[in-house]
Amino acid sequence: MKKIISTTEAPGAIGPYSQGIAANGFVYTSGQLPIDYKTGEMPDDIAKQTELSLQNVDAILKAAGSSLDKAVKMTVFVKDMNDFNAINEVYAKFFVNDPPARSLVQVARLPRDVGIEIECVALQ
Repeated sequence: MKKIISTTEAPGAIGPYSQGIAANGFVYTSGQLPIDYKTGEMPDDIAKQTELSLQNVDAILKAAGSSLDKAVKMTVFVKDMNDFNAINEVYAKFFVNDPPARSLVQVARLPRDVGIEIECVALQ
């Protein structure tokens, strides 16, 4: 059975999808853009974008009774692979011990022309 996860502590969906889904002991988040849920603003700096995207993922996980500590797989989409080191510096602060598996893929374009989008699969 699946359960729709929704929170006001992260930006709402900008299309016909859910912020997250809980099913069979896992939580699946939709890709999170670096949007400040309070203001709707998006920073230009890739480090700040990375931090905000991860905070948004974490807010959805928490709404499902999970957290980034329970993440098992992260997928990171980036506009520019040259941002790899800056992204990793921020990412490492969120996953100090036992980081989840991760894919990081450069893509041609992301919604709202941001530099990063992050999605997660975590244990519930």
